[in-house]
Amino acid sequence: MKTGTLVRTATLVGVLALGLSVGFVVIPRGDAQAQAVDSFDSDDGSKACVRSKHDLDRNKHNATSFYTVAFNDKDPRRAVALYGGAEYIQHNPLAANGFDAFISFVEGFTTAFPDAHIDIKRVIAECDLVVTHSLATGAVPVYTALGTKLVDIFRLDANGKVVEHWDVGAAISPTSANGNPEV
Repeated sequence: MKTGTLVRTATLVGVLALGLSVGFVVIPRGDAQAQAVDSFDSDDGSKACVRSKHDLDRNKHNATSFYTVAFNDKDPRRAVALYGGAEYIQHNPLAANGFDAFISFVEGFTTAFPDAHIDIKRVIAECDLVVTHSLATGAVPVYTALGTKLVDIFRLDANGKVVEHWDVGAAISPTSANGNPEV
């Protein structure tokens, strides 16, 4: 191999290594890799990734309204009628799939805890997902005396209707080493 070829090969390898470490080199992917990396495709294979500010704002509004009408206004039937899609896939292990199950769950919960309230502090939307960061209070012992911090993730369909939900919650801590609020 000629010296010029070795230098060019070493330079190419060096540039690729630098590019990968900085994150600006695009390497072509096969179909299986592309499908695995594109996590914003819906289960039916359609592209539901909205990018316009209008659609993202619509999704944020619909997800937060769905949540607040159901729990704070204690009207899950209205929430489903206004903001529910064709299906409802539930990932909370305490509730079953479907809007009928959602309505039963919320009605039972808000009857048992009429002072329950969810104060949404932050809302983030990307593609067909909306994430809320909230403080839940008024349902002791479920939310604890200090409240519970919640992160809810909603997937919306192409029309901006809620079709799937995940959540994570943890009790607010009585002390803080940094003095910053948890929500």
